[in-house]
Amino acid sequence: MSIDLTRRRFLIGSGIAATGILTGCDALVQSPSVNAVLEKGEWLSMNAQRLLLGNQQLAREYSEADLSPVFKANGTQMPETDVYKQLVDSNFANWRLQVGGMVKTAKSFSMADLKAMPSRTQITRHDCVEGWSAIGKWTGVPLGLVLEQVGLAPGARYAVFYCADDYEQSLDGSGLYYESIDLVDAWHPQTILSYGMNGKDLEIAHGAPLRLRVERQIGYKHAKYLMRIELVDSFKNIGSGKGGFWEDRGYEWYAGI
Repeated sequence: MSIDLTRRRFLIGSGIAATGILTGCDALVQSPSVNAVLEKGEWLSMNAQRLLLGNQQLAREYSEADLSPVFKANGTQMPETDVYKQLVDSNFANWRLQVGGMVKTAKSFSMADLKAMPSRTQITRHDCVEGWSAIGKWTGVPLGLVLEQVGLAPGARYAVFYCADDYEQSLDGSGLYYESIDLVDAWHPQTILSYGMNGKDLEIAHGAPLRLRVERQIGYKHAKYLMRIELVDSFKNIGSGKGGFWEDRGYEWYAGI
């Protein structure tokens, strides 16, 4: 997701918005008391959505006639890390998806491994927090099938996705993009690790070789350039403890639509 990092942080909490409160003010966002209220509103929003729609309710799917003629390539369009450049030079032949953390058996998957697993194709609408939308056709392996391959250890609650995208081009790696979802969304049938878009392999600008599609959430949750998935019981010690690159900068962790 392309957002000028000099912009003020904002947090749109559905539960708070319902009361008419909407703020992008840094002073308020940095206030512990306001943050506590916003976080409660976020969790209320998530629980309300799941109560009303159910954990397995599908996001709307469309027909090929509805495909957008142009699907904006938002955010980073070519990661500049040395590791990613080497992968591009080898046409991703040496790329592996590492899956570990709180699992019974840590594994790595080549693209051939992932493509050999049952796939899912879905035509869905991508909604960006910046206000634009586009409809695309995504093909990939359901995340749940990959998690079944490694098995979950007791206590695992979240899947954290680490990317090759050094969004802030930081020297210490703190700008690497990451995201997380809970296991409810991880096992949702439309949550896939996508390697194809509109009938072709993913292009670099759209997240090659692999990106997350979590169709019931807003675009910044759909992490591109996936390198590693870690199963954890908490993300409080990852980054700034908010569960994602943009969440560490003031966005909601649960961005349901």
